[in-house]
Amino acid sequence: MNSSPLSSPSAPHPHLYSSSTPYPIPQTLSIPWASPPPSTTACSAVKHPRPSSLRVQAIAHRVSSPDLTLGLSTTTTTTPSAVPLDHKLLTLLRQRKTEEAWAAYSQAPHLPSATCLSRLVSQLSYLNFPEALSRAQSILTRLRHEGQLHRLDSNSLGLLASAAARQGQALYAASIIRSMLRSGYLPHVKAWSAVVTRLISSSGKGGGPEAALSLFDAVNRRVGRHLPERAADSRPDTAAYNSALNACAILGDMERFLRLFDEMSKYGAEPDVLTYNIMIKLCARADRKDLLVCVLEMILLKGIDVCMTTLQSLIAAYVGFGDLETAEKIVQAMREGRRDICKILRDSNAEDSREHEEMMEDEGPLQKEHEDDNVFKRLLPNSIDPYSYDPPLLPKLYRPNSRIYTTLMKGYMKAGRVTDTVRMLEAMWHQEDSSSQPDHVSYTTVISAMVNTGSMDQAREVLAEMLRVGVPANRITYNVLLKGYCLQLQMDKARELLKEMSHGAGIEPDVVSYNTLIDGCILVDDSAGALGYFNEMRSRKIAPTKVSYTTLMKAFAFSGQPKLAHKVFDEMVQDPRVEVDRVAWNMLVEGYCRLGLVEEAKKLIQRMKESGVYPDVATYGSLANGIALARKPGEALLLWNEIKERCEVSLKEGEQESESESDSTTMPPLKPDEGLLDALADICVRAAFFKKALEIVACMEENGISPNKTKYKRIYVEMHSRMFTSKHASQARQARRVERKRAAEAFKFWLGLPNSYYASEWHFNDDD
Repeated sequence: MNSSPLSSPSAPHPHLYSSSTPYPIPQTLSIPWASPPPSTTACSAVKHPRPSSLRVQAIAHRVSSPDLTLGLSTTTTTTPSAVPLDHKLLTLLRQRKTEEAWAAYSQAPHLPSATCLSRLVSQLSYLNFPEALSRAQSILTRLRHEGQLHRLDSNSLGLLASAAARQGQALYAASIIRSMLRSGYLPHVKAWSAVVTRLISSSGKGGGPEAALSLFDAVNRRVGRHLPERAADSRPDTAAYNSALNACAILGDMERFLRLFDEMSKYGAEPDVLTYNIMIKLCARADRKDLLVCVLEMILLKGIDVCMTTLQSLIAAYVGFGDLETAEKIVQAMREGRRDICKILRDSNAEDSREHEEMMEDEGPLQKEHEDDNVFKRLLPNSIDPYSYDPPLLPKLYRPNSRIYTTLMKGYMKAGRVTDTVRMLEAMWHQEDSSSQPDHVSYTTVISAMVNTGSMDQAREVLAEMLRVGVPANRITYNVLLKGYCLQLQMDKARELLKEMSHGAGIEPDVVSYNTLIDGCILVDDSAGALGYFNEMRSRKIAPTKVSYTTLMKAFAFSGQPKLAHKVFDEMVQDPRVEVDRVAWNMLVEGYCRLGLVEEAKKLIQRMKESGVYPDVATYGSLANGIALARKPGEALLLWNEIKERCEVSLKEGEQESESESDSTTMPPLKPDEGLLDALADICVRAAFFKKALEIVACMEENGISPNKTKYKRIYVEMHSRMFTSKHASQARQARRVERKRAAEAFKFWLGLPNSYYASEWHFNDDD
């Protein structure tokens, strides 16, 4: 039964995430559970339940998380002794005494009723703080162990998914939603859209914009299989579509953006101002500065109210394009109380067009058509003939607020205009409107500008000014300063700032703070200090991230201690909260290659391949440097054969885009860089492998890389100028080296040195 978990006016509707119409429950389903984050201790073994009678069996899996198979259970019995407990719990929950209800549940010798459990999980989830969420997850742990997950209803699962998403546990929340879909339930749109939103910014395997779109499509497919009235509470609304469109904009996927935008009307979702704000981001991603004004005009033509976020997004887009002049014009117009922003942007476009035409005057006719024109013509019909109507006016005056000013300040900061950044801060203090005065973000921007120029004393003065005027600094402010001290190799001052941050300002450092300090220790070659900060971080119950592990590995690798780096790597492998990625493998390979331990590095690369992570240019570059250090040119030939094979795969894919014959056993294509090919060519020239050296330089030229002929010529003259000049070599020996001599002559021809391809009286011993 689905009882209301929340009854007070401040609580959500009892059936916020439940549909009024029940859905069929399949006999079995499989659930991939996301590993809970480090802060949730009690829930480490659990994941997401099902609203009907379900029994769970866990299968351990470290990175991709365990799969739980749910089967339909038989019956649920209630003992007479449970009735008083149920009555007490239900009374406490209805009175919103969640803490007391939790205490009663914790002391109960047996499980409460399904109604009480569902309501307790719901109210704990609704409290929206980590300890409450951990308690809700601990209930799931107990239910799973006792095979009683069927006691939780869909409403509690929806609230749990939303709470987990808000607490940064997007992967955990997504697994709940997918479980509900597989079991035949349709989660409420408020629940699943919140998860999609949070999943976009989630890092690691299973997170990110692509994963968010995958979840969005999964829900939409399930919704499409039901009659509209049955799926009314789960149908995507404007907010859900905005989340998906935002993911498309981040990926720069214009075709999918258009498809979703056209699909909105199918579910009665109308684009709002946020939809078009996201479209501004898409235009910036697509490098279409000329269409920004069309988005603003479309908002006005449709009668949608412009918000400050719209104008802030426009300014941010122009700042991103490096067009600070237009951004300044928008801010100045807002300060002057003007409403003709569209005209200002049109004039800016016209000026850009004239400058472009002048620049391209001598290069033939302009190619004005863009590949994405068809997409944007459908998204922005007014862009087809933008000058067929007068530029619309804003419906009212919009005065710049602190976000607007700070966005422009960030543009100054990125351009290195520290003076303008400071002047903007001073000007903000003279604004009469309190919303336009500087906040902690404004001050942090100024501090960042000074840190970027190495002006740490001035940055500390700005921090002191913040405290004097009553603008509290936050963790980001201190982290920026920590990074500045580390870049300036002032680790003592960084340590003092860390103490001031914790004890003086009452701001606890986070994983970013410690990652910054560990990286600073690497810059001063202090691997012991890096390890100290890492251990201090863990003693504070701060969970290491991938960056934490790889940065510590870097400290040991760069200090010539690959075995210690390997120990850190092994710890990373055992940590279920992080995913071992290519960066970690590469750092470990680098550690061994720096000492010329090629065999150990090759074994690691083989393990890397077996784990499904393929070497990239950085991996091969480290190995090539290790081979050079170990003076094992034969290994370079084997490495080059592997690289050449992957380069050929890349070329074949380019020639056969229409054919999709891919062998899962072959490694993906590779595009080598200058550093890798130059290192291999250097080894081959020194070892007199001229045929392979010519293959490598040919590969360099194919990839648009100019080989360093001067260096190779110097190496040849210094090391091989007397090659093949012995007059006492036997006939057999001379016959064996014919092929090598032919390759040497070809290499000399490529270098421009005298060779057998043309006559010359030049000799290496000639003074001139």
